[in-house]
Amino acid sequence: MSGQPDPAGELRTLAGDCVHCGFCLPACPTYQLWGEEMDSPRGRIHLITQILDTGEGSAAAATHFDRCLGCMACVPACPSGVRYDRLIEAARTWAGDEQGPAPRLLPPRSRRDRAVRAAIFATFPYPRRLRMLLAPLRAAQRTGLDRLALRNTLLGRLAPEAAAALAVAPSPARRRGRALPVRVLARRTGHALPLRVPARGARRAVVGMLTGCVQSVLFPVVNAATARVLAAEGCDVVIPADQSCCGALSLHSGRRSEAAAFARRTVEEFERAGVDAIVVNAAGCGSAMKEYADLLADDPAWAERAAALAARVRDFSEFLAELGPVAPRAEMELSVAYHDACHLGHAQRITAQPRSLLRAIPGLKVLEIADGGTCCGSAGIYNLVQPVAAAELGARKARAVRDADAELLVSANPGCALQITRALAADEFEPLPMAHIAEVLDASIRGLPAEYLLHR
Repeated sequence: MSGQPDPAGELRTLAGDCVHCGFCLPACPTYQLWGEEMDSPRGRIHLITQILDTGEGSAAAATHFDRCLGCMACVPACPSGVRYDRLIEAARTWAGDEQGPAPRLLPPRSRRDRAVRAAIFATFPYPRRLRMLLAPLRAAQRTGLDRLALRNTLLGRLAPEAAAALAVAPSPARRRGRALPVRVLARRTGHALPLRVPARGARRAVVGMLTGCVQSVLFPVVNAATARVLAAEGCDVVIPADQSCCGALSLHSGRRSEAAAFARRTVEEFERAGVDAIVVNAAGCGSAMKEYADLLADDPAWAERAAALAARVRDFSEFLAELGPVAPRAEMELSVAYHDACHLGHAQRITAQPRSLLRAIPGLKVLEIADGGTCCGSAGIYNLVQPVAAAELGARKARAVRDADAELLVSANPGCALQITRALAADEFEPLPMAHIAEVLDASIRGLPAEYLLHR
């Protein structure tokens, strides 16, 4: 109809920007794994064009779309500026995983695959439900049943997604090595967050903080550290109690209508907070929230509000770099390897700021990881639904991390932390301590020694 948006026409235009030069091939992790043209961005764009022209796609095409990590390494590598992110997100809606306006141009998934994905999306975006799963998981870990199940090859054959979830699940926090000094133990704080954390010293900004789904359940200490650092840098930190999932997992998995519903609630919640910026400490969440303007562009009631909120979203490192530090940093003699999360480095193009913040800590040495731009295999739910490919990418990342010879691995995304920890364990490396960049800055600002991060 005249005057109405034409999604297919827009996708054809985006796909037409690809000149098939091949610059994306060496940047693509799945092309690195298999050397298969249809498992490269260029090949998948060719499939998308075919499907738009014919009005239908095959099960084989759907498989190639599912094998894409969505890491977006191809986007900065492309000299033509092709928006592959928009193309692959659209293609993933064509399997019809949810009721929505997107056409079903691909065969429906198998009943088993639909059940697995339904279980994932009924759990992970909901922190209360995710917490409920922790009790049986912790019981299995205490009794060793998780290790027994993983050694059973039958589980891997019959339920590879369940085996992958067990393998990547974090163990309860255990202190490794020598005991922590009493002084350090005395300065630990709880993980529960108040609704508002006041600025220390002169107030420089009022910010909202996204607590996240996986982050709030599996890594609450990261949220606590984030709030303390922001307060130390002169920010009043507002933490809305009723915030929900931001929609990142849904958006990056082709569940666009579901993502839009989460986005509307998030917009509404942070509008009420009345903050200057929304600070996000999980790379995938920040990337998705910055896409709200596009996600809700066709909704007249929400388009302007979504665009206004998206413009105020800042990654934790990005925000601190813009604000400028005022809190003094104590010396910390430590070598760290910094891992670029894909949705921070590739999607948001934030690579210099985290390194700059780390290098500003006296005594801290920042080491680079070889081929650091290659995905670790986490990629949202990828390591659950594509466990074989994810494990191979994880093993590559684990070897590169070990070759960096650092004392601590630092990242900015919970999925990466889980995936790399699992990969290091699978390759039977010695355990390597891992921390979020917020935890490193927090320890330095609070004057804690390196042992605080190395032996938790």
